[in-house]
Amino acid sequence: MLSVFRTKPGYTSVEDGEYEGELKLGGRADSSVITIKAGICSALVLTLLVLSSIVSTWILFFGNMLQWQHTTAPAPVIVSTSYSAPSSSQASWVCQQPSTRREWRTLSEPEKNDYINAVQCLATKPSKLRNNGTLYDDFPWVHKRASTYTHKSAPFLPWHRYYIHLYEKALKEDCSFTGDLPYWDWSLDWNNFHAAPVWDSVSGLGGDGDASGAMTVGEGRCVTKGPFSSIKVRYFDGEEHPHCLSRGFPSDGELKELGELIKPEVIEDLMTEPDFDKFASEVERRGHKFLSHSVRGDLSKFTGPNDPVFFLHHTNLDRLWSQWQQTDPAKRLNAYNGKANGNSMEPAQLSDPLDMDGLSRNLMVQNVMETQGGQFCYKY
Repeated sequence: MLSVFRTKPGYTSVEDGEYEGELKLGGRADSSVITIKAGICSALVLTLLVLSSIVSTWILFFGNMLQWQHTTAPAPVIVSTSYSAPSSSQASWVCQQPSTRREWRTLSEPEKNDYINAVQCLATKPSKLRNNGTLYDDFPWVHKRASTYTHKSAPFLPWHRYYIHLYEKALKEDCSFTGDLPYWDWSLDWNNFHAAPVWDSVSGLGGDGDASGAMTVGEGRCVTKGPFSSIKVRYFDGEEHPHCLSRGFPSDGELKELGELIKPEVIEDLMTEPDFDKFASEVERRGHKFLSHSVRGDLSKFTGPNDPVFFLHHTNLDRLWSQWQQTDPAKRLNAYNGKANGNSMEPAQLSDPLDMDGLSRNLMVQNVMETQGGQFCYKY
């Protein structure tokens, strides 16, 4: 029994007595004692303590469960798509000071040398796509793998616009190039192919293959003069076939006939074509036939990027497309129609992906329609 006794005014003592189920409260020792049965109270107190313990246990349990789920929950799965749209910051970015891509013959000697040195540099960097080869080899490898769907179809111009941009990006980021992609306007040399400045062995990309040498690939022979005379390329027409850079210019009569395809007046007529599909198809047909049949060798197959002239050629095609777009921007800037893929007859759409086969992230056609907006900031 627990008793509380008032022994003196203002002083109270507590004693532990025998358990009798009573609680005595009093003023003086000899006063009447009020006895309250405490069994029920004790039971209630005990019950409350037990309930409190149970509730605390469950709160602790659920708290630990929530913490465990937070720390062990798997990371969210990110599903990749076939293209990557520009980020919000890119979408709001405005091209204010576009760089200028210029024709090869307008470059100074130091500018030509800087470009040539950067291209040579790519052949000293390891491949980013395969366990062997170089960064230089990555570009013909990807071009060949994409060739069946990017040629003779609507993606021809937009795919190559993005592709040569990635080439320029590699020159800048991997080889410290500070200039811009040059182009070769072959319409200026339509009737004097051999005199084109790009074939100069000192200030150009080297000339024809060695006429006295053995045949190598594509009716070409090794280029033995100029800055790329010692370069070794790894692929030919999709096969691993290490060889020298090869060219094989045809006869003057054939060159004159091929020059008819790209005469200045022919290009002027092309600019009046209002339909994108017809314009792009004709640019591809004339440009490709002229170059592949005039140079031959490595340029005779879809591993044509083995030859550095390929990029000056395609930058020129991009220039022609840009000029065509600017002739009537309201109608032509986003004009896009024809076959979506060289392997099918599906209609082309601006939302179609441009597959770079690992060279960079994929984009949609609509992301590359402007040279001074979206992904790019250059002009001609």
